[in-house]
Amino acid sequence: MLRYFHIDAFAQAPFTGNPAGVCPLETPLPAALMQQLAAENNLAETAFIVPRAGTPAEYDIRWFTPAVEIDLCGHATLASAHVLFTHLNLAGTEVTFHSQSGPLRVTRESTSRLTLDFPSRPPQRLETPPATLAEALGAAPHAVLAARDLVAVFATEAEVAALRPDMAALAALDYTGIIATAPGTGEIDFVSRFFGPRVGVPEDPVTGSAHSTLIPFWATELGKPELRARQISARGGDLWCRLREGERVDISGYAVTYAVGELLVAFS
Repeated sequence: MLRYFHIDAFAQAPFTGNPAGVCPLETPLPAALMQQLAAENNLAETAFIVPRAGTPAEYDIRWFTPAVEIDLCGHATLASAHVLFTHLNLAGTEVTFHSQSGPLRVTRESTSRLTLDFPSRPPQRLETPPATLAEALGAAPHAVLAARDLVAVFATEAEVAALRPDMAALAALDYTGIIATAPGTGEIDFVSRFFGPRVGVPEDPVTGSAHSTLIPFWATELGKPELRARQISARGGDLWCRLREGERVDISGYAVTYAVGELLVAFS
């Protein structure tokens, strides 16, 4: 049996934010089994965390969508820290996860908000965007950039909200995900949506890792390092963001527990 937690990340109430599965392990599982478990859970990502011997606040972490393992995931990292602090009695206010993308520190604030210390992945403008992008999204962005993900920049939040993309056409593009973004209004500096059909996630409700790219872009565009963001998926989610020196970003949000249980899977 495996302990299992279903956490709504970047959420302050159930049924909002992005659901993540979290499996705390004593020893690593085979990658093939973790992929099967993630496919069965059928959430955007399931995180598997294993403690490092002799270091009580350090864990190895891996993330799996229903289809593939990915190199960086924000919401499932936030969810994993929430599980450790809230359910597994981790002492202190910091935990470090070791991942494919290097060490990722998570800090718990006095308000219970969690802050991810993530790599900054600034996008580069594409002079020749994919020819099929506008048709695949259903509208033409006024600028296109790329890092791990492709970034389509629109003029208004309404344009991003109105997108009805062709998921098969987006999956044919050679990027992990497609981010659609625009300036926000009021206290929200920018909004986004994230499409990842290529990795088994048609639309991700709230994508922490996308903000490794969005934060440096919008900090430059808006001329300020601290930003409020909202992902305008059907579930929606709020993020507090900061561009730091040293090629890092802070991505903050809340998490709530939806379910706690066990996976009745035999393994050796």
